[in-house]
Amino acid sequence: DNNNNNNDDDDIEIVNTFRVTAENLSDFVGKPIFTSDRLYDKDPLPLGIVMGLAYTSMGGSALYVETMATKSKKNNNTFTVTGQLGDVMKESSQIAMTVARSYLEKYNCETKKQNDNNDDESDDDDDDKNSNNFLDTHSFHLHVPEGATPKDGPSAGVTMVTSILSLALSKPCASEVAMTGEVTLSGKVLPVGGIREKTMAARRAGITTLCLP
Repeated sequence: DNNNNNNDDDDIEIVNTFRVTAENLSDFVGKPIFTSDRLYDKDPLPLGIVMGLAYTSMGGSALYVETMATKSKKNNNTFTVTGQLGDVMKESSQIAMTVARSYLEKYNCETKKQNDNNDDESDDDDDDKNSNNFLDTHSFHLHVPEGATPKDGPSAGVTMVTSILSLALSKPCASEVAMTGEVTLSGKVLPVGGIREKTMAARRAGITTLCLP
């Protein structure tokens, strides 16, 4: 019996031990399958940048819509769209610009009424100074990052309108907000599909507030 115990002890192999922590987990199992789609960590986002949600074959993704403006010369305004967008999204961008212009006109009218109520002696020159003509005096470039990836679908209208108005009104969007939805020419918001996949994408990106039609 003692001989058998000694033989068993000889068969025991001493192996190295490893300590697995959150910091070195990727060394053992590899990088995470899904990575965050966030490009901006600061809150709020820069003016003209809004996070949208898209349905993909991989289960949905969060993508940014970026709009930049440059001062136009002699009111020669242009509107450029890039990011390898499909025909549907290109049409959505044109509709978004029209809806943004329409909203800004209503915004100017409401501002004028408020000023008239506050000061009955206000003249037309003051009204002109208070009106927002940003969309009439600037050229715009709308871009959806990751230009090598084709993008299309009827669910980016709301995000594009918000991106344009963010610039025009100088109001940034919160970094924890993402949205989806299509708009009509009259400004109505249409329902969209892929809500489950888009919600999963928002969860991976750490979004806490969703704007859904």
